Amino acid sequence: MLWNAVVKLEHPEAIQPVKLIGLWVALGALAAKELLFRYMLAVAERVRSSMLVANAWHARSDAASSLVVALGIVGNVFGYRLLDPVAALIVGLMVTRMGWHFGWEALHDLMDRAVDQETVEAIHQTMLETPGVHGVHDVKTRRMGDMILVDVHLEVDARANVRQGHDIALEARRRVMLRRDVLNVMTHVDPVEAPT
Repeated sequence: MLWNAVVKLEHPEAIQPVKLIGLWVALGALAAKELLFRYMLAVAERVRSSMLVANAWHARSDAASSLVVALGIVGNVFGYRLLDPVAALIVGLMVTRMGWHFGWEALHDLMDRAVDQETVEAIHQTMLETPGVHGVHDVKTRRMGDMILVDVHLEVDARANVRQGHDIALEARRRVMLRRDVLNVMTHVDPVEAPT
């Protein structure tokens, strides 16, 4: 597509006139793809699937492409034939950029990257608000696909017995697991002298 657009820009006499029916097809595709984008994005958010999010944005890029194509056709119909290959060039660059973006995100997901600092702080705060937790440290997170895995050290009263420490850790884990995107939480209980 990019190559053909460049060739047509170099040789504008080779640009063929476009019929008006092409405009209606492009506008119909624009409407259909935009509706598909909105539906797929809603489903993707409900099932927490980055693959569906990527597919939804692919539909959105198709809608944007249809808009650019429609503008190119309008230009061609009204005698500005150079707008046709310019539109093709823009669409080609849009597709290239979108492919690069999703490829880059997928690569990061495969490499177990950590989550953003804001999410780490929210997890830390949730743990800290759990009754019986006196401190939280060594919070480590990593992504596994769309989900988050958490490793954390919880500080509990050294006078608590094993069952009490275990129950506190379970409650802290349960609270963090209420987040839709947390798959698992591994806790390590550290005894500390609690303030009296």
